[in-house]
Amino acid sequence: MNRFTRRGLLRSSAVAMGTLLAAHRNPWAPLFGATTATTGNRPNMAFPAAPRDRLAVASWPFRAEIDSDFNEYRDRLKPGIDLKDFAVKVRERFQVPGFEPLSTHFPSTEDRYLKSFREAIEKADVHVVNIPVDNSDSFYDPDPSVRKRAVQHCKKWLDIAVTVGSPSVRTSIADAKKAKPDVDLTAQTLRPLVEYGAAKDIVVNLENDDLVSEDAFFVTQVIEKVNHPYLHALPDFCNSMATGSSQFNYRAVTAMFEHAYCICHVKDSEVGDDGKVFRVSQKLTFDILKASNFRGYCSMEWEGPENPYTGTERLIAASLEYLA
Repeated sequence: MNRFTRRGLLRSSAVAMGTLLAAHRNPWAPLFGATTATTGNRPNMAFPAAPRDRLAVASWPFRAEIDSDFNEYRDRLKPGIDLKDFAVKVRERFQVPGFEPLSTHFPSTEDRYLKSFREAIEKADVHVVNIPVDNSDSFYDPDPSVRKRAVQHCKKWLDIAVTVGSPSVRTSIADAKKAKPDVDLTAQTLRPLVEYGAAKDIVVNLENDDLVSEDAFFVTQVIEKVNHPYLHALPDFCNSMATGSSQFNYRAVTAMFEHAYCICHVKDSEVGDDGKVFRVSQKLTFDILKASNFRGYCSMEWEGPENPYTGTERLIAASLEYLA
């Protein structure tokens, strides 16, 4: 996801969402998808081997139609759909079992809704592969109270991940208005969050999303500094291409895959602030994925000027070809 224009818009909704979150602990064990066991305090997911079973669809490209008071991008001129119903639609339309719901696309985080969400997707043979969590507070903000809010916000989503059966979350690293990205401070702030996730057997992922606060090489330095088996990278195929340099993008993706474990975002294009469309080679990026020995999920997160259904179908077709 490209957060150049999105982050500011989501700031208010993320704060509002935070006031409604309640901690949930799930008594159910994962019933399908990647099963997770802890061996020596390390995640040990049994990922599916078949290419189609490794695929998922992210809710972000379909933001215009997903009903949620926290979804800033809902287009009221289009028919709306509840998140759990869209998850079922993913299975029917795209014939893949994985789903990646954005945190702000959940219309509610009450137990009743979360349990109905899980029941609906289980009935449809769909499973959540990851929850991208948008955080309006920065892990490297000079103000300790801001950093504390960032940690608490993500801890609540780790609880929600347990409830809905997600093996991981991706937390964003918000920019701090009065500070530059700080590897040491970010790592120091993230460590207790990652330990909290480890206690629940939920992996925490960091994505190369924003070119400043989530630059791929900053992200990998943070992961190396924390040095915890439950903190990993979420490589996005095209976000780093917004620099305009394909060489930089492929170096960034390579660095991210060196630290990836359970999830990546598949794209063939990205749209910049000015509407410019950046494109990457699917084959070259999948070559990087294979060279890293990555065995996790590939989530389709289409970005581009065309219909998201058409774009997602194209990404799925390419993924099946290059994963074979």
